[in-house]
Amino acid sequence: MSHDPTDPKSASTTHFGFQQVPVAEKQKRVAEVFSSVARRYDVMNDLMSMGVHRLWKRFVIDLAGVRPGERVLDVAGGTGDLTREFAKQVGPRGQVVLSDINAAMLGEGRRRLIDEGVVGLPVLQANAEKLPFADRSFDCVTIGFGLRNVTDKDAALRSMLRVLKPGGRLLVLEFSKPLNAGLSKIYDQYSFKLLPLMGRFVANDADSYRYLAESIRMHPDQGTLKGMMEAAGFERCQVYNLTGGIVAVHRGFRLTA
Repeated sequence: MSHDPTDPKSASTTHFGFQQVPVAEKQKRVAEVFSSVARRYDVMNDLMSMGVHRLWKRFVIDLAGVRPGERVLDVAGGTGDLTREFAKQVGPRGQVVLSDINAAMLGEGRRRLIDEGVVGLPVLQANAEKLPFADRSFDCVTIGFGLRNVTDKDAALRSMLRVLKPGGRLLVLEFSKPLNAGLSKIYDQYSFKLLPLMGRFVANDADSYRYLAESIRMHPDQGTLKGMMEAAGFERCQVYNLTGGIVAVHRGFRLTA
């Protein structure tokens, strides 16, 4: 959600789930959530989505169309699911960089990649709003289930555009708004009753999973996010709804130099 600079309240506060918190505090609170759940993050993903998150990520991988020799940046890459697959696709002549703002999640990602034989891959702690890479240095940028946790999404989109080469593409995989009212009601019941319960029993942390459910509701819907990408400078933006709009993939291109 972007800030309206003409609104004094929006300039000083932002949402953390359903709460309003000082802008400077959100990053710290999000860090606490992911530091808490890092070790059980993948187990919880499988439980929460009944394994469907793997199909959503497969869709992103196929849609990205990464080729041998390309450079790919996986922003908010966490435990490295997308990174691992892209590393296979770019081959020895290409490069994939795993980045995340959270050190605990990044540590899990590094450990998992090494366990699966993916070595020598750059792993970098970085803020999506201010990516520490040169202009026009990547062919493809992805961010999976990370954008909704970013404080200034507009700044992050501009930052990701900046590091893309002309002709490069961004893919955003994120929870979105169900397209059907009936599905939306079922999804609400699941999110606000079952998710915190699973969080309590599996990760010993109901509050973090309550925040994750709330953060999904505060994230821009499909059309709003598409408009934000276009405002940031992306062209040929497309939206792909998955699982009835519970999840959406947005793809946009940097076409100008």
